Amino acid sequence: MKMFDFNQVLKNIPELLKYLPITLELAFLAVIIGIFLGLLLAIIKIKKVAVLRYLASFYISLIRGTPVLVQLYIAYFGIPMLFKFLNQRFGLNLQVADIPGFVYAVVALGLNQSAYDAEVIRSALLSVDQGQIEAASAMGMTYFQALRRIILPEALTVALPNLCNSLISAIKGTSLAFTCAVVEMTAQGKIIGGRNYRNFEVYVSLGIIYWALTILIEQLQRLAEKKLAIPEQAAQLQMEVE
Repeated sequence: MKMFDFNQVLKNIPELLKYLPITLELAFLAVIIGIFLGLLLAIIKIKKVAVLRYLASFYISLIRGTPVLVQLYIAYFGIPMLFKFLNQRFGLNLQVADIPGFVYAVVALGLNQSAYDAEVIRSALLSVDQGQIEAASAMGMTYFQALRRIILPEALTVALPNLCNSLISAIKGTSLAFTCAVVEMTAQGKIIGGRNYRNFEVYVSLGIIYWALTILIEQLQRLAEKKLAIPEQAAQLQMEVE
């Protein structure tokens, strides 16, 4: 028996890629939740909303201060416990058994992303020139109108690299979704390794796939930065690429 079989690595990749859609679905849903909730948290902190800003700071500190693996376990075991409590306390009929593990994984990963995205988005929003915001207010725009038309488009160029990093982090974070009984690429890798006892080759195959996904996202990020950059920034980015 060979110590390392590269042919087995290549053989594993097509079988693992069958579960790539589940991995990507988990990651993209988590990122969507993270961005929207992160934006809300960022606005609360910037506008210094009474009470809510302290709750937002506590939430961000709690999520960032605990491992995502622990959060996945809490979601998987805690949400059913919460539903049972609500059923007993308020006479509801929430069916815990009908909730797939995929939902728990999305919730946990999405909440995890939101804590990091909140700080990324907050710093991006604060980078927008205050004079533009004041000018929008002088023209009669509400804060949310200015946010949609002026602040967010400009902040996006600043936040994009870090948001892409969040996407990469979310894709790698899906490798822990097996704790919620979700069979994605890494979970399938464990199954393959248990079947052929070539665990090392399996994890090399997984490493190649995750690395390839990271490279693809990085290239898409560069293209997006060129599209969103103002002319001076676009010229600078072109020089950096060359």
